[in-house]
Amino acid sequence: MSKLIGYARVSTSGQELNLQIDALKKIGCEKKNIFTDVVSGSKTDRPGLNECLETLQSGDTLVVWRLDRLGRSMSHLVSTIENLIAKKIGFKSISDGHIDTTTASGELIFNIFSSLAQFERRLIQERTKSGLEAARVRGRVGGRKPISKYNPKVLAVQKLHHDKSMPIENICKELQISQPTLYRYLRLK
Repeated sequence: MSKLIGYARVSTSGQELNLQIDALKKIGCEKKNIFTDVVSGSKTDRPGLNECLETLQSGDTLVVWRLDRLGRSMSHLVSTIENLIAKKIGFKSISDGHIDTTTASGELIFNIFSSLAQFERRLIQERTKSGLEAARVRGRVGGRKPISKYNPKVLAVQKLHHDKSMPIENICKELQISQPTLYRYLRLK
């Protein structure tokens, strides 16, 4: 039998979950099916949300008080809801014009959000590409700055490796470099 599963979140311990929990109960979520977190929305580790998502089954509906309680960003929100839809799990937001992916109009609204998120991603990609091109025109090239083969660390790596007096792991630990960096230094001759 399908269930309404609620999720509520506040950012700090000074805030109250009561308003959200009351709204979730009013719409039909049972207390035992309401999961909560007291954590910033930008945090990826949200134990209550993780448990909530694991509890949801095909035919269930996830209900939140507002969209911003669920997603860290527009793209995260869209991704989360798309995953729910793929598992045949509905989604409702109480305070955002009753967004409800279990209805045709609610699905349309969600698809508009999804398109806006995709548009936002594409704009960011275009701005990044334009910025890199503009920097290249001015003679600036991205990436790591080249290191001289006469750099003291490079010379130390080459000497220690050539002498075979120390294992590679110890060279890396002593000079505080990674193994890929060690091998890059060895190629500089």
